[in-house]
Amino acid sequence: MTEEAPHLLTEVIDGTILVATLNRPDKLNAISREMMDLLTEAVLTLRDTPELKVMLIRSTGRYFSSGADLRGGNQNVVSPVYNSSSARGIRENHRLNLNNMQQLWDEMEHVEKPIVVAHQAMCVGGGLEMSLSCDFRLAAKSAGYAFPEGLFGVLPASGGVSRLSRLCGPHWARWLIMANKKADADMAFTMGLVHQVFPDETFEDEVMDFCRHLAKQNGEQMGAAKIAIELCSEVGREQGRHVERMANSALMLNPDYIKGMEEYLKGVGGKKG
Repeated sequence: MTEEAPHLLTEVIDGTILVATLNRPDKLNAISREMMDLLTEAVLTLRDTPELKVMLIRSTGRYFSSGADLRGGNQNVVSPVYNSSSARGIRENHRLNLNNMQQLWDEMEHVEKPIVVAHQAMCVGGGLEMSLSCDFRLAAKSAGYAFPEGLFGVLPASGGVSRLSRLCGPHWARWLIMANKKADADMAFTMGLVHQVFPDETFEDEVMDFCRHLAKQNGEQMGAAKIAIELCSEVGREQGRHVERMANSALMLNPDYIKGMEEYLKGVGGKKG
């Protein structure tokens, strides 16, 4: 009997891009406990390794991910107090367990480095919830999106409702969640669910070009922008202005900014001369 391959593969490209590949194509890349543990390890490696600038999450096979592995027996109850026979138990299980999905998706949002997810095919359920916590979502023409939880009479409750409503608005959240309708890549672009759609033939190259572009950006600016954008989406316009000023008060003391401005001004002066 051959040993099963790891459910997630990682590699570093160009010394700056951490690539995590979902590696269960025969299981439609269903999210197992092992995959969650390995993905958690990868996210923490991104967070704690200064040389790493960007994380890319990708997949192979006919599904990006079919969602949580419901056949894997991984959805453990936290304790006998919080069991699935009570509404409170179900709520606590969503918050504290479900393979630590909520905790990891939150950490991916909070890490001050960009995380890109690349959908080469259908992305549903927990795979879509994970993707909503990433900073950039790129789609191949053949990608598609759905929340099948409605088929079972429940909601995508590991951030699916809350993040989708915030990103795409209640209009499109109703389409995917209430109506239980699918969206192809072009429709997902219209929704604002994905940033860009690429031809299948050039998808992998386009994704890597984008990641290399991100890796060249200023890391301090990227981290501050990630926090500022998140805050400004939650507060009023006046408070948003305060967020901008607070962020720039630190960034403009950064030696990289000072050096860059000096070089820019010298260049402008030289051209005028």
